[in-house]
Amino acid sequence: MSHPVPDTLAYLAGRWTVTRALEDLSTGATGRFLGTADIQPSDDGARALLVEDGELVWAATANRAGRTLRLLPRPDGTAEVTFADGRPFHDLDLRSGRWAVHHPCGRDRYEGVFTVVSPHEWRVRWRTVGPAKDHLQQSVYRRASGTRHAAS
Repeated sequence: MSHPVPDTLAYLAGRWTVTRALEDLSTGATGRFLGTADIQPSDDGARALLVEDGELVWAATANRAGRTLRLLPRPDGTAEVTFADGRPFHDLDLRSGRWAVHHPCGRDRYEGVFTVVSPHEWRVRWRTVGPAKDHLQQSVYRRASGTRHAAS
């Protein structure tokens, strides 16, 4: 069951813990990412940065990992998601509580499903298929304790 969100950026704003399971379906190799995601709107509300930081364990090797994405809110409560350098990634519409998206990356294709579970949890599943990748990523974001929640 999904939880509708009238304003994507207002819902996502704040600090989240992130647990991500990763699997290379062609080799059976698995890994995990444990960390945080900080989503902070700019002072003028014109954009927000999503900054993930944590530890990635893959093939028994642990390394620091992270990423930065931009969220550009739209008046209808949706957002455009871009990479940190401004390249387009995907749209994000959580108004129904669930959103499916695809992103071509070279000859590979990323298929994503975002699901809002509650005011304090959302999930993302990415399936990547193509000549270079056959991967599955499943992430759970939980609002960090003490984080104020602007809107649900």
